[in-house]
Amino acid sequence: MNLANCPNCGRLFVKTSFRDICEDCYKEEEEAFEKVYHFLRKRENRMATMAQIVDATGVKESLLIKFIQSGRLKLAQFPNLTYPCARCGALIRQGKLCENCLKDLNQQLEELQKEERKKRRQAENIYYTKRNDENKF
Repeated sequence: MNLANCPNCGRLFVKTSFRDICEDCYKEEEEAFEKVYHFLRKRENRMATMAQIVDATGVKESLLIKFIQSGRLKLAQFPNLTYPCARCGALIRQGKLCENCLKDLNQQLEELQKEERKKRRQAENIYYTKRNDENKF
């Protein structure tokens, strides 16, 4: 059994692989999802932006992003629905990072790996010799 505090309300609950929040907060999230789903189901609302959905339903943007990232809302059906990159805030439609941030992080990772390889090669080139003190008189 894995006990945790709910990140939303702070109550203690049994954390499972299916839920990372307590039962009460889960029910609230489900109600919020139903509001969003019913709003977006109407043809005239399918072109809505994130701000328009928040205004119309009262559901927090962070919760909408959670629905998108968990796959509950499919952006292919909603062409104007975007959310901010976790690093720079640019608007994106998938993942957590925009292409520029991904590219930058990959370059930084490559540089770090090159430095690590260089350090390993330098360490391999150091020769250790054993001093033989037995032959001293």
